[in-house]
Amino acid sequence: MVDRLLTTTVPEPQQVQAVIEQEAAGPVADRHLDITADVCPMTFVRTRLALDRMQPGQTLLVLLRGEEPTRNVPRTAVEQGHAVLSLSPGVDGTQLLLLRRG
Repeated sequence: MVDRLLTTTVPEPQQVQAVIEQEAAGPVADRHLDITADVCPMTFVRTRLALDRMQPGQTLLVLLRGEEPTRNVPRTAVEQGHAVLSLSPGVDGTQLLLLRRG
């Protein structure tokens, strides 16, 4: 964070606050995918297609809903060689799954 604040000019207070908020929110995903309207097995099919289009090391933020996708999508992603960076509750019963392509 400090490196991002070091510039030749003094940053405005709102710029400093924006950097602090972004760092607190965690990593920013390279791509996003909403699979809340899909059912298994399409939840992972769409996730896998998105991951296949990405470069190794890039991150994908998946918005999902329901017990089955919450259980199966992360498990299957790991089986395929990808990493689960986080799984956290979203709004309205959704889950936010952050994956890193392997």
